[in-house]
Amino acid sequence: MHESTIYRRREKLRKIADGSELGGVYGAAIARIKAQDGDKSRLGMAALLWISHAERPLQADELCHALAVELGSTDFNTDNAPSVSTLVNCCQGLIAIDKEASTVRLIHFTLQEYLSGHPDIFSRPHSAMAEICLTYLSSKQMKALSTRLSPGTWTMPFLEYCSVYWGVHAKRELSDSARSLALELLTGNYHQISTQFLLARAEGLARWEFDAFSPFSGLHCAAFFGITEVVTTLIWMGCYDIDGGDFSGRTPLAWAAHNGHAGMVKTLLEWEEVNPDEPNNYGWTPLTHAALSGHEGVVKILLRREDVNPDKSDAHGWTPLTHAAREGHEGVVKILLGREEVNPDKPGDGGWTPLMYAAWFGHEEVVKILLRREEVNPDKPDACGWTPLSCAAWRGHEEVVKILLTREEVNPNKRTILGQTPLSFATANGHKRVVALLYSRQAVIPSTI
Repeated sequence: MHESTIYRRREKLRKIADGSELGGVYGAAIARIKAQDGDKSRLGMAALLWISHAERPLQADELCHALAVELGSTDFNTDNAPSVSTLVNCCQGLIAIDKEASTVRLIHFTLQEYLSGHPDIFSRPHSAMAEICLTYLSSKQMKALSTRLSPGTWTMPFLEYCSVYWGVHAKRELSDSARSLALELLTGNYHQISTQFLLARAEGLARWEFDAFSPFSGLHCAAFFGITEVVTTLIWMGCYDIDGGDFSGRTPLAWAAHNGHAGMVKTLLEWEEVNPDEPNNYGWTPLTHAALSGHEGVVKILLRREDVNPDKSDAHGWTPLTHAAREGHEGVVKILLGREEVNPDKPGDGGWTPLMYAAWFGHEEVVKILLRREEVNPDKPDACGWTPLSCAAWRGHEEVVKILLTREEVNPNKRTILGQTPLSFATANGHKRVVALLYSRQAVIPSTI
């Protein structure tokens, strides 16, 4: 074979391997999908849209139900759901079934890159997906389900995805149709089983906090997702109490703050009826929610209000700073420490300070930030005699131990009320490197405990 021919073939294989020639292959395959007769073209393109734009990998039965939804119909017909083999055939080899996880995926990651690089292939995909989800949630079959999670929900496999993600898609692209469907759903008898799925996935929320009959209005739901247009319309319609609490006392503002929807927070704060410092059942204010979730932008917005207390304690004596330090949100810690009203060494129940929580969870940068403040006592004990060094030694956070040992005020031999020392904690838990660090301090006395 001629040397130039070999070179050309090798170069072609290299281009295919690095994806530079796959665009033509994918483009041709998509053209074949569109050229199919009957319903095959629609199914093929719709399947690609869902697989490439879904918020998580879809189970095969979820995808089949998504493709069976008829916009404008309140009656979901399971007979419209295509078989998995039909979908694979309609997609001309561009999708595959992961047998182990039972999910549907694109044939290769480069196909995702190709589709992302050609946004004209799908027209307003998220808006279309929101419409499908909302139609599914509004169907007679969904409304007939029990309000409690049960095996009966398995007959509607797409329900969990729709409940958790319809608002995510709607927030990205909200068509007039999606807006109307959302308002119809949220102003009607907002189905509590959707709430169950949504709140089960909410961060920072324990499952025991809510049940099938817990109050959680359509306004709370729209604020949860941060869909400003829908929230504004619901308020003008007077459907709900704009500052009303849900099952845990969280207001729409609290949910918006918790999920970091800065635009939504600004919108809600424009209404006089909204109390920007309203605590929930545990004493958490919107600022607390924003601080513990690490949403710096929302924290700044709330702190511009004079009626927001930046150092307000919750039911456990924790302040927004305590929550931010505990979660390791350095940016939020810096913002809060910029306020004179904030006590950087304020203890909560049991005497734990923000520094102790930062030390316990090993947040090195937060520990450094707090220690720059003169008001912070680096050796302050809690009610049981534990110090920040005790916390770091118990958990084996070597770098935090190093930082604390650089401070002259820190006594590496300080005992708890039960007589334990940082060294005994590190030894008991097998943290050899921490033990070595503590021994490096000449003052350390081996403990027999």
